[in-house]
Amino acid sequence: MGLETVTEGAAVEWRSSAIAVPYAHAVEEMESRVAAIRAGTMPELVWLLEHPPLYTAGTSARDEDLLAPKRLPVHRTGRGGRYTYHGPGQRVAYVMLDLARRGEDVHCYVHHLEEWVIRALARFEVDGERREGRVGIWVRRGAGEAKIAAIGVRVRRWVTYHGMALNIDPDLEHYRGIIPCGITEHGVTSLADLGVAATMSQVDAALHATFAEAFDQASACR
Repeated sequence: MGLETVTEGAAVEWRSSAIAVPYAHAVEEMESRVAAIRAGTMPELVWLLEHPPLYTAGTSARDEDLLAPKRLPVHRTGRGGRYTYHGPGQRVAYVMLDLARRGEDVHCYVHHLEEWVIRALARFEVDGERREGRVGIWVRRGAGEAKIAAIGVRVRRWVTYHGMALNIDPDLEHYRGIIPCGITEHGVTSLADLGVAATMSQVDAALHATFAEAFDQASACR
């Protein structure tokens, strides 16, 4: 959707949008691409983008988790999970992979998605961690911890879409309008909040460099 960079010629195509992509348009594009991947007419795709400020409600979203319904637009979506925020300063990665060729294991796919974020964060000397029973990637903050990346996926006929959102330098105040992912006892953070001055292009480079490590060369996910 305008001002895009596309890297072709590899097994997985990479697409980067330089302007904010409306959420409904992104979902439409993903669904079209998923169908094409399933039909074998287009390659797998990683799409890096930002959205205008909004809240998205996943399939497990609860009305009581939307604390300020008039603060930002709200979009119902078919991804897993509850409410989350998207907006400028956050790198969203929509990942469309054919699990029919990658083992037909959704648990393993999510593990590799987490591994990808963890390895990318390590490029900035940030220790991202998994938490049992909590989806997403977390970092330690003093005696507590906070989420730095949200994960929400959908799989249609073994082709994945939606993906993850990594906080680089978004307006964290917008998270006050929701209970992010239904979790009240932990906060939300970003690279900038952690004192890491990373640009969007630097994060994109880290994601690109660590993708094969996480998805093609990753150790067993169990």
